[in-house]
Parts: sequence; structure tokens; C-alpha cells
Amino acid sequence: MNDLVIRINGLKIGIEDKDCLGTLDKLVRKKLRTDSIDSVKIVKESIDARHKPEIFRVYTVDVSVHNPEKTLAKSKCRNAVIYKRPEYVWPEGGPSEYRPVIIGMGPAGLFCGYMLAMAGCRPIICDRGKCIEDRRKDVSRFWETGALDTESNVQFGEGGAGTFSDGKLNTLVNDKNGRNGKVLEIFVQNGAPEEILYKSKPHIGTDVLADVVVSMREHIIQKGGEFKYGCKLVSVENSGQLSKAVFEDGSKIITDSLVLAIGHSARDTFRVLHESGVPMSNKAFAVGLRVIHPQKMINEAMYGLNTAAEIIGAAPYKLTYKASSGRGVYSFCNCPGGYVVNASSEEGRTAVNGMSYSKRDGDYANSGIIVTVTPDDYGSDDVLAGMEFQRGLEAKAYRLGQGDIPVQSYPAYRDRYIDETDPEYDAFKGRIRFTDMSDLLPGELRDAFIEGMEGFDKVIPGFASNKALLAGIESRTSSPVRIERGNDGRSTYGAVYPCGEGAGYAGGITSAAMDGIYIAEEIWKKHLTR
Repeated sequence: MNDLVIRINGLKIGIEDKDCLGTLDKLVRKKLRTDSIDSVKIVKESIDARHKPEIFRVYTVDVSVHNPEKTLAKSKCRNAVIYKRPEYVWPEGGPSEYRPVIIGMGPAGLFCGYMLAMAGCRPIICDRGKCIEDRRKDVSRFWETGALDTESNVQFGEGGAGTFSDGKLNTLVNDKNGRNGKVLEIFVQNGAPEEILYKSKPHIGTDVLADVVVSMREHIIQKGGEFKYGCKLVSVENSGQLSKAVFEDGSKIITDSLVLAIGHSARDTFRVLHESGVPMSNKAFAVGLRVIHPQKMINEAMYGLNTAAEIIGAAPYKLTYKASSGRGVYSFCNCPGGYVVNASSEEGRTAVNGMSYSKRDGDYANSGIIVTVTPDDYGSDDVLAGMEFQRGLEAKAYRLGQGDIPVQSYPAYRDRYIDETDPEYDAFKGRIRFTDMSDLLPGELRDAFIEGMEGFDKVIPGFASNKALLAGIESRTSSPVRIERGNDGRSTYGAVYPCGEGAGYAGGITSAAMDGIYIAEEIWKKHLTR
């Protein structure tokens, strides 16, 4: 079978076309000047709204034909090439006498466990939180009452922090090994919509993602894997080629493959690992505020005054700006038709995030508008100084909101006054309190944030108007530390494998899942039968 295809780029179809696939097939045949086509596979679908009110779907497709080289040469199609599809290949290796132990059930831990389970390694996957069914109840109760369970919340539990997010699956990671495609394939096999395989900005939605997590769990268990909930890591003991994981209930597990997929909010675990001697360093990240706008305003700015959003869904956006101080300001985790959620995990500290359901049909859009920070901002050279910087901002946000999410209109924030009225907003999951947040961000960060907002207003009219509402604080954009590892994915400390976003090697659901697959490969290759 010929593994070469003809890849055609830039096929445009108006969004009003109700027979999109039929039109696409006709375009391909016209471009290639042939009806002898075996199949047409959509590789990518994006939206071109540069010339609104005309808006197009733009496709990249792979066309299978008997003789692709000859067909392409005869067609003289200029936006097509001969292409060999990358294929994910599981490496040669073998299982160990020890079962792999994975700490964390976010995307990094789940995908690492999934691949190892499919290979017959019977992994043990541990998390301090609860199963997704119970976790969802705890999160809903927190949003309704403010009663926080510090071990079962938006950050901790099966599925990880990404479960209560938009479920965005786009990534900038180079996919030369086919891991991105493998991640999306596994998601689809476990209940995600097939469109994520080709959408340029794929997303699942928190409602669907939770069910996908349950399906992945069931497949892992069927293959001999084991899940342990309420299993909090309190120390790691190094024994050369083996490591011993010690848990809060006194239980211990010895393994030659201890995967640390702990997530970016496991602050007490960072401290435990640091005290155990696991090599790590602090790293840069970003902090800021969630910014909420009417989704209709965003739709009109991105699509024009038309009904495009009714056809192709709520409009997303991506914004970047360089402040006069040199700091980057940019939108993060944009949630069209979504909600700002109270994402706190520690008593006396407030953090927010954004999420959307699969339909993205809420009345408001939100995005983190964040400003880069570096170790120079932390006030200390300590490895955990970035973590403490985050915690300090969250403690301040908690005090301002008196335990609720502190909110303020953008003009009031900029000009330092308190909003006179408290309008109703169906844009939150969690209780809110109008207050003065104007000094929540430290001076230079506040200045850069305002400068960025005013700059973004020139791109999206109204972005910095009284239609903008702020919520604080967006502090968990990425891990404040990096747990060091070598080219084989392994730490110099025992049989430890740092993995995913919490370890400093990913930034989002997809890249974390890809890193989980990478670590699974390295564990499998280690036991290659000689």
C-alpha cells in the first residue's frame, strides 16, 4: 500500500455552504483534474475572517490516489505536495518485574498510564484527590457554598486541572514523533468528538472531558492497571535503581519507575520533593487577571455584524503585546461562551481559571490577560520562591474578596475607584464580590497589564471599556518549578521520572499528555530485552 498522499492546502468554502463535504470533494477533483480518487481526508480546518463579512472555512486535505506523483504532475496544482503521513510508533522494549507507579491523574499521568497499560505493564496510578464522579460533586459544592475541600477541587483529583477548563487541545509543540496525533486519537477512542482530529483549535469542553477520563480509566483497569485515590505522596526515598514512594496513610510502594506527574498546584509535594533531594530549579511563568466580555461583542469584533457565530460557534481570540518595560502581555486560555471559575486549592488563597462546556454557548467570553514574571521578581533565589510569589498574590486576592472571587470593572481598576453598582453576571462558577483590586498586581505588573489592555482595545474595540470585567487572580498559568531530568526522561535521583506540566515540561492538556506518552516510551525502552 502506498503511504504517500497528495496534500492540498488552502481550499476555501463559504461558511454558509450546507454541503461542505460535497463541495470539498468537487474542489479536490477540480484541482487534481481527475475523478480517480480513493479517499479524501481532512487534516485541518480553520476559519478565515480577514475579509469579513465574507468568512470561509479553510481546509488542508490528504488525497489518496493510485499514483500520487503522476497525478500531481498532470494536475499542475500549485498548492499541493507529495506527503508522507507521520505514523506514531511505539518503541521496542519490555515490561519490568516492578509495576510503574504514577503520581498524578492529570493528562500527563493518565496518558502515561494508558500507554503503559496497553503495553501490559499494569501501572499503579495514585492521586491525592478523588475519582472524577466524587470530585465533580465537591467542586460544585465549593462553587455554591465556598466550602473548599483541599484534596478534591479544581486542581486535585482524577483528570487534573484540565478537567475543569475549556478542554483546549491546541499546542505549539513540534510533533515530529506523532505523539500529538496519538493523543487526539486516544481522546476520540474514548468519546471525544472526531472533529478534534482536524480542527485548527480543537476543544472538548469540560462536560465531555470528564466522561473521556472515565473511559480511559476503565480501559486502563481492563488491562490490569490500578487506581488509588486519596493517596497523597509525603516523601520519596532513593535506593539507587529503585525508588520508594511513601504516602500519607503510611503505605509504601517500591518501583524502578516512579513517574511524578503531580501538576502545577501540588505545592506541598514540591516542598516534599525538594526536601527529599530531588533536583529542581525555579522558572519563569506569568500572572494576571481574568477578563470577561459579552460574547456578542467578541463575535462582532472577530466576525463582523453577521450571523457567523450561529453557524461556526462563538469566536475565540488570541492577543499579544510587548509593554514598554519589556514584559510580554498576552491572552491565556481563552474560553468563548465560558465561565470564570474559582480554582482555589488552599485555604485562605484564591485563584481563578476559565472553562467552557462543549457547546460554548454561554453569554460571556473570558481570557486570562497575563504578564510575564521571572525569578528576578520573586525576591529570593530559593528554588520555591516562585511558588511563594504565587501564594502571596493568592492570599491577597482572598482577603480582597473575603473568600469569594474579587471582581472589578476594568475602568475602576485602571482609575482606582470602586464600582458603585454590582450588576448581575452569569459568567462565574463560584461566588463573587465587587471590590477594589487596583493594587492586587505589583506595580510594574499592573502597569504592563493596563498598557496591554489599552493596546488590545485597538484590536478588539471595547476590550478596555466598561464592558470589561476583571476577576483575580490568574496565578496558575504554569508550574513555578522545573524538576530536572536527563535525555532519558529520568532524574538523577533514583528511579524518578518528572513528567508533564507540574514538572515544568508542558503547558496545557495536549502537551502534558504528549509528555506522558514520552515518559511511558522511556520506561518501556529501559527494559529492552537484550
